[in-house]
Amino acid sequence: MFIKKSILSLVVLLTSIMAAKAQVKIGLEVSFKEPQAHYAEVQMNISGLAKDYVDLKMPVWTLGSYLIREFEKSVEGFTASASGKALKVEKVRKNIWRVFSAKANDIKINYRVYAFEISVRTAFIDESHAFLSPTGIFMHPAGMIKSPSTVKIIPFNTWSKVSTGLPIVAGETFTYKASDFDVLYDSPIEVGNQDTFEFMASGVRHEVAMYGGGNYDKEKLKVDMAKIVEQETAVYGENPNKYYLFIVHNFARGGGGLEHLNSTTLGASRNAYSTEAGYKGFLGLVAHEYHHLWNVKRLRPVALGPFDYDNENYTTNLWVAEGFTSYYENKYILRAGFDDPNGFVNALAGGIATVLNTPGAKVQSAAASSYDAWIIGYRPNENSKNNSISYYNKGEVIGILMDLEIINATKGAKSLDDVMKAMYLQCKTLKRGYTDAEFKAMVEKISGISFTNFWAKYVNGVDDAEYVKYFSYAGVNVSTENATPDKPVTGASGQLVNDGITVTSTTRNSAAWDAGLNVNDVILSLDDTTVGDALSTIKLRSPMVSLESLPIVAKKKIGDVLKLKVKRDGIEKEISLTLKANPSVRLKATIDENASAAQKTVLKKWMGI
Repeated sequence: MFIKKSILSLVVLLTSIMAAKAQVKIGLEVSFKEPQAHYAEVQMNISGLAKDYVDLKMPVWTLGSYLIREFEKSVEGFTASASGKALKVEKVRKNIWRVFSAKANDIKINYRVYAFEISVRTAFIDESHAFLSPTGIFMHPAGMIKSPSTVKIIPFNTWSKVSTGLPIVAGETFTYKASDFDVLYDSPIEVGNQDTFEFMASGVRHEVAMYGGGNYDKEKLKVDMAKIVEQETAVYGENPNKYYLFIVHNFARGGGGLEHLNSTTLGASRNAYSTEAGYKGFLGLVAHEYHHLWNVKRLRPVALGPFDYDNENYTTNLWVAEGFTSYYENKYILRAGFDDPNGFVNALAGGIATVLNTPGAKVQSAAASSYDAWIIGYRPNENSKNNSISYYNKGEVIGILMDLEIINATKGAKSLDDVMKAMYLQCKTLKRGYTDAEFKAMVEKISGISFTNFWAKYVNGVDDAEYVKYFSYAGVNVSTENATPDKPVTGASGQLVNDGITVTSTTRNSAAWDAGLNVNDVILSLDDTTVGDALSTIKLRSPMVSLESLPIVAKKKIGDVLKLKVKRDGIEKEISLTLKANPSVRLKATIDENASAAQKTVLKKWMGI
């Protein structure tokens, strides 16, 4: 009887807690009194909580960008009130404000956010528009990350539009609902006078919100972006959304993208749409970020959700999440008709060359690159190229090799596409992310062969890619040549300053590295010729300089000595560099017209055209 009563009491208690949570209402409102000064005014209304105190937490990082950004540094004027009376507020952690609410049923929080960092992952506000990256704008009550909320946007008086992936609250202007804060934090908001247009693809309504103008052709983009959507949906067999939003920021020079649950933010160059390379580059960015709709947002490493917004979320699998997406970007551009087979194989060969030519690729594995994204990947320094490698680059190479290995092992019956689709469906069924072991197991299940050695060499090891072997599976020949045959290199680059060139980087095992030329050394002369005289016969496009671009270096031979006079910490000294051959290579891929039937089968499956 006692046990029954205890169970009954527990059920009643849990029911009461759930009912109390259900009664809590959270409303957020954003307005812009001084957009020219880059401020957002945020008001948060919480009703039905009735606690002694409430902790309001702001995330310290944003989804898809693995760096502690400490958005709370931009918050000011935090106040709280209940029934018109001020409540005591105490900051108890760098990103937590404690409001002593004294069981008040309705509390109001107000604060301002300074937003003046142009990127796809940070908020930016000026007189022309506001881009709200939610993790840098909104807070949530501690322990209530799964609570629903509404968001009302009050545009500045010269603005007329709001674009976001959040569903609108029926009957209310510019008011949206989020089923929980994970969804809110994954839904960027564009406010202003953006140029919007729509297209349908794979049964999904897609909206494009263009800020900043540009020479884009809306009708052409509708057709071409739809082709990419359809190719990507074909790989996974289904599209998980009914609506998808592209927010595009067009600047004089722009780039980058950040994926979200049913939207993405892209950076583009406003006048590059009219060039073949610029337009193809934009479509590649579209293909990359849209692929994250599956790979990362749903097919994801187990560490990436549920999220810890207070701390780093470590995973060794960003080489799949980002690297494979970089690889698939090339496949989709080919399959959608924006590249040809020769362009495709050479783009991939170029990706392999990038890794081969990065000294850090021999130091850091793909798994380690992923794990250390928080401390190295997003915080590069002058030595990063020597001791690290991007998981984008190394992951792309792993994707190339793995795809060809699977296709070859199955005689063209299966490919990496089958692995990605199977893993997507597995994550969907299990309602969680995958482990590295589970991903490897699926690769082995689809291919029918062991990938233990492959993992040891390429995922957890630092072996060079056996690209000749793997490309030959598809009847593709790859030639390798020195990037600058018979020309010496110093391995140093720098920036022009008043009295010389300030060294900004040196390459591992280069002449500069061996001679002890340091970053921040100021080169005053080369072989007794001043930097000014050495530059007198050439025209530089930027202040960034590689020493090889100077005629005095270009005239030398491998093994020659270059004498430098440098200033280090105000003291002049001489350093002699014994010039070396360039260790960098160029790869050129060609499709063999006389390939065997088996090779042609692999090539056809690989390209998917």
